[in-house]
Amino acid sequence: MDFYIWLTFAAAALGLSITPGPNSLLALTHGVTYGYRRTCFTILGGVLGFLILFAISVAGLGLLLQSSPLALTLCKIFGSLYLAWLGMQLWRKPFTGIEQTGTEPLRSKSQLFRQGVLVALSNPKVILFLGVFLAMFIDTSQPLENQFITMALTLVIIEFVVELLVAMAAFKARPWLQKKGQQFNQLCGSLFIALAVILPFSQ
Repeated sequence: MDFYIWLTFAAAALGLSITPGPNSLLALTHGVTYGYRRTCFTILGGVLGFLILFAISVAGLGLLLQSSPLALTLCKIFGSLYLAWLGMQLWRKPFTGIEQTGTEPLRSKSQLFRQGVLVALSNPKVILFLGVFLAMFIDTSQPLENQFITMALTLVIIEFVVELLVAMAAFKARPWLQKKGQQFNQLCGSLFIALAVILPFSQ
């Protein structure tokens, strides 16, 4: 992949990563609740989810979903239901800072990882978006496999770094959130629910 094309792609991927979405919101709330070190497992789960969506898009299922409105609608409905459930859980949850029982957090690393994966997969629109986005940077005169691998690695590294910075910033803000924590949970819960409402109607 040409260096300048890659540099342009990396800049565009950075712009996408800093755009608020379900996974960055999850990294924010988990960073406050569990600390940024444990939130790495949430972020890694989200990265895996993005890799799965990337692979599906590259495999051409984006075209299948685009040609089958029913399939896309069903995916959006299931995804929005999960986000709504997540939002309601967060809305009702009292703010307690780092959740602990003795010295161990209540949520295991595998649970955090799994939630990151599910939130990433809850937005099938990413499949269609990636299909269009990736096409802008493909050089058909070069081997496609190497280009896809380069773009996938670039996307997930940038996504991981951005979400980690979000989690670290949220962790630093915990003293302020000790006073406004309940409102913070309700705000984040409302954002998840808003995403759940918007998702089925997005084009």
